[in-house]
Amino acid sequence: MLKADVVVIGGGQAGLAAAYHLRRAGIDHVVLDAQPVPGGAWPHAWNSLRLFSVARHSSLPGWPMPPFPDGYPTAGHVADYLAAYEKRYDIPVRRPVQVTSVTRDEDGLLVHSDAETWAARHVISATGTWWRPFRPLVDLPGRQLHTVDYRDPLEFTGRKVVVVGGGNSGAQIAADLVPHTDLTWMTRRPPRYMPDEIDGKALFDIATRHGDVGRLGDIVAVPPVREARDRGLLVATPVDAEALAGADVVVWSTGFRPVLGHLAALHLRNAEGRVAVEGTTAVGEPRLHLLGYGGWTGPASATLIGVGPTAKAAVAKIAAAPD
Repeated sequence: MLKADVVVIGGGQAGLAAAYHLRRAGIDHVVLDAQPVPGGAWPHAWNSLRLFSVARHSSLPGWPMPPFPDGYPTAGHVADYLAAYEKRYDIPVRRPVQVTSVTRDEDGLLVHSDAETWAARHVISATGTWWRPFRPLVDLPGRQLHTVDYRDPLEFTGRKVVVVGGGNSGAQIAADLVPHTDLTWMTRRPPRYMPDEIDGKALFDIATRHGDVGRLGDIVAVPPVREARDRGLLVATPVDAEALAGADVVVWSTGFRPVLGHLAALHLRNAEGRVAVEGTTAVGEPRLHLLGYGGWTGPASATLIGVGPTAKAAVAKIAAAPD
């Protein structure tokens, strides 16, 4: 059995932010990442994905993201940055390591994986949501994809495509597809765009000060979305069963759920499928910390700019905990 003061589960942006602060605090740690390459979910995103903010407002703690020459960085630029960040701070990542469960023992927590078992004083779970997409159970004759499966519009040229979802991924994928396909964009309610001047930096500031960004709208009008909207090409319609059945392809941009299956043995999840937390610390297990899953684990904590402050707070709590 291997030992570390802190085991971080997940090597994406949240795991790297945690490792940065653990390193600064002089706390022995290891990061277990299920992916074979650095970058978390970013290498798996669709090709045209853009961030909501310019590079200088999309950085992890300690090192600004290098500038991107064309405004809002692409997913590929982010993945390259995270890989370089990992090297810059010599973060002790082991990959690919699939964590299967976390259990208690008398001295702390045990992290079980397909490669080895680690004994830890504390565990930081930073597995995110990308790997648990929500897919409606609908029987349709055409091909069905989720946001996680979509890559490039040219694959669907000339085909009848329906995108379902009124959030940012739905809007961006619809805007990506509209020049190439016979597109229908379906949403449960009319799309709500944030003011065009709002970007990720402003959203983080609002979330930090007020906690509620939902009143501003759901969709950040990044340039491709704004262009398609202003040209009248991005028009949403209500969800329609007949139109879904007549589509060649349906892309479900219907969101994600937190990846928490590895914590099942601790019996901490509530009826909403989440773990109750105070800050980032699990209410039912003070040696467990959850980082980067969304607003319930810290303001804007699922974003590059937002995860740093909550990672810093989590590590401070670990450093102050009795042995």
